Amino acid sequence: MEVNALERAKEWANNSCFDEQARKEIQDLIDQDNQKEIEERFYKDLEFGTGGLRSILGMGANRINKYTVRKATQAMSNVLLTLGEKELRVAISYDSRRYSKEFAAEVASVFAANNIHAYIYKRLNPVALLSFSVRYHKAHAGVMVTASHNPPEYNGYKAYWNDGCQVTPPNDQNIIDQYNSITDFNDIKYISIEDGEKKGLIHWVGEEVENEYFKSIYSKAINPKLCRERGSELSIVYTPIHGTGLIPCKRALEDLGLNNIHVVKEQASPNGNFPTVSSPNPENPEALELAVNLLKEKKADIAMGSDPDTDRLGVVISHKDELHYLNGNQIGLLMLHYILVNLREQNRMPDRPYYIKTIVTSELQSVVAKKFGVEVENTLTGFKWICGRLREIEESEPERNFLFGTEESFGYLNHDFCRDKDGISSLTLMAEMTLWYKTQDLTLIDALDKIYEEYGFSHETLLCLNYYGKEGAEKISRIMEYFRENSTEFAGEKVEEVEDYKSSILKNFTKNQQIDLTLPKSNVLGFTLSSGNKVYLRPSGTEPKIKFYIMIQEKMGSLTEKKENAQKKTQQILDFINQRAEEI
Repeated sequence: MEVNALERAKEWANNSCFDEQARKEIQDLIDQDNQKEIEERFYKDLEFGTGGLRSILGMGANRINKYTVRKATQAMSNVLLTLGEKELRVAISYDSRRYSKEFAAEVASVFAANNIHAYIYKRLNPVALLSFSVRYHKAHAGVMVTASHNPPEYNGYKAYWNDGCQVTPPNDQNIIDQYNSITDFNDIKYISIEDGEKKGLIHWVGEEVENEYFKSIYSKAINPKLCRERGSELSIVYTPIHGTGLIPCKRALEDLGLNNIHVVKEQASPNGNFPTVSSPNPENPEALELAVNLLKEKKADIAMGSDPDTDRLGVVISHKDELHYLNGNQIGLLMLHYILVNLREQNRMPDRPYYIKTIVTSELQSVVAKKFGVEVENTLTGFKWICGRLREIEESEPERNFLFGTEESFGYLNHDFCRDKDGISSLTLMAEMTLWYKTQDLTLIDALDKIYEEYGFSHETLLCLNYYGKEGAEKISRIMEYFRENSTEFAGEKVEEVEDYKSSILKNFTKNQQIDLTLPKSNVLGFTLSSGNKVYLRPSGTEPKIKFYIMIQEKMGSLTEKKENAQKKTQQILDFINQRAEEI
């Protein structure tokens, strides 16, 4: 163990800035000579990334706790205070995780100490309602206390700017610079919640803002008349997986007339320990197991689950007595196609429509969009880039009309009232679409196959390799550098093109060309193989993992043959990646 980590731990244990419990937690580690844990907690400061903080709960410089939360908030305050506004405002929300409500109070207290008005929800609320609150209050920034879908030992801090979108350049770097400049926790301003209320700087947000949000998303329903008239015909299973989703998601469905809802009782109540799952991530079948059991019991049409901050949506369909767990690309494809078909049929397609996706999201969506005359915008991975691009277009080309935004990691947005992925409106969109197809005696699997037959077939798979702690971070770095240095061949195929977003260069080996990439710099690599298939890889910005996005297109044979061949090719690539990663 580095001496520096132990010395830093001793400094923490003896610093009167921290309360007795915080000091004791670290002193106990020193007394136990727990070198590994001391190393993990103090080998570096918890980094404020491009979207905020996310880490394991606990005391220490490299953990999320009330002191690192205060530090992040002071950094945001320092940037906001440079704006020169007479009255600065921020919006705050929080999810069901351990200490989320307490951390949200810490956030409000630091903002208030800096003479910044804090608008904090009275009760826990999802990401979409935080983003909506920023816009509703014409706030200059926002904070969502959440670690999204991470395991229960995590919590986090998402930073938003005045459009309700997570911070993008230059605001993200300005906050990071301020965060890194704070080296003494005694420099952080702080007053109690009670003092903040007395000074008129802390405001509690209630049903008025929530009601406006629900009115807004209802206005974007595609087939509200169908839902009012036949909504009870659709049997829906829903689980909030112990998160924020129960009250808003049930309300959104019922407002639309979709009232035949079966909630997974064991997962209905908010609980930061997430006792029924190992990780509350609706991308994983394990997290939806209880919902699937209820789907079978009730013979329901669809089961849906949202993560703790209700920005992601997972979907399971029963088709011909078989369960189908839709992936994020399939859900996005279905939503986009449903919106476009119905807007055209209803003569509601706006002028110059466009939709936004990330570079690792299925290109088949682009094919569909273009067939409907909808312009396609590509961004880096992460919904903040989608909403950041939305803002740019809104400001520079106001005549264009946003229809939809999607990323492969189960995030969707079908309106512009908030600027982050919205699991509530996604849930209602998914339900009304399922009803629409049901009235045609089709399931969503039938619908997907019809799309594949008309527009072509694609198959996408995500591989996540987890590597924890300091050693894990070093391993992820080695894997990225290996593939960066060995970029001419991948899984036995020649690489036709490589996109390196770290150097902002695209190299086409076939044409011997080099082109500058225009998206912001990011540690992302993309390989286009000679077959036309693609693989992207990137370290997660919020979790200790590296992600590989495998995108297969099959053009020959029947649909059944295309699906089988795509599975085989995917497995070959997975085997190759796993083998290389193990060796590195």
